[in-house]
Amino acid sequence: MRIVSLLPSTTEIVCALGLEDELVGITHECDYPRSVGDKPRLTASRISHETMTSAEIDHAVRSQLDGHGSIYNLDEAKLRELKPDLILTQELCEVCAVSYKKVQHAARSFEADVTVVSLEPNTIDDIFANIRLVGELTNRVQRAAELINELTSRLQAVRSRTEVISNRPLTLMLEWLEPPFAPGHWVPEQVALAGGDHAFGKAGQRSVTTTAEEIRAYAPEVIVLIPCGYYKEDILRQLADANLPEGWNDLPAVKTNQVWAVDATSYFSRPGPRVVDGVEILAKILHPEVSGSPTSDEAVRVSEARP
Repeated sequence: MRIVSLLPSTTEIVCALGLEDELVGITHECDYPRSVGDKPRLTASRISHETMTSAEIDHAVRSQLDGHGSIYNLDEAKLRELKPDLILTQELCEVCAVSYKKVQHAARSFEADVTVVSLEPNTIDDIFANIRLVGELTNRVQRAAELINELTSRLQAVRSRTEVISNRPLTLMLEWLEPPFAPGHWVPEQVALAGGDHAFGKAGQRSVTTTAEEIRAYAPEVIVLIPCGYYKEDILRQLADANLPEGWNDLPAVKTNQVWAVDATSYFSRPGPRVVDGVEILAKILHPEVSGSPTSDEAVRVSEARP
């Protein structure tokens, strides 16, 4: 089978199922596992995380989408050359990946039949269901079941440590810096499993913009910065120029040095197997007394945050 993955998360799923050799095309963002680095890349972004501020990126995204454009380019000629049997994509979020309509349009121009599958996870259970579906599509049903069992066991291990803890810190997972975004989809579930209060956000729903007033009213005891698509280094660089919500320095989490940066793109943004790693890292941030402290590779404290 010749597989094209137009999502970093599905690239991770395909490889976790032992199908890396069948993977013939990926996106410009696919960077895990590192061994996929030489695969043909079929997409490009019109927006740069490296050169634009958080506010500039937000404005550019809204401008493109409000004008019914796309922030991604798809190399349709290269896609046809690869002659895929299966294309894995999504239509949940036009900010996350190339447009599903564009992929469908490209697939219709193929001489041979190709299966285009849109994966739409909103919860951790949905992510596991996607793993199962990819296993069915690729004749890796047994491996998919084994992987889901492994991931479920790890989640249960975290839950068994945290469910008896009465102190569940008010936890703000900030999905964008400027403007600030409250979390949705699977992130509130990650917080709950890790032993935090997950009231700031709606599980299974879209992440939405929030306000300084809402953040102050919640008075978070722990803040974890998870702007979509960012690694720790990107977050720390962006903080230098970000206009953080008014009253930031008066928040309990900031006063007690409980503001953390993590690899959001690895463990929180992508609906793949590593969301379980994200739960384990959060448990270390929220409850080091039972889970151990996070390593510097997993999370770093933001000791200085601008108001």
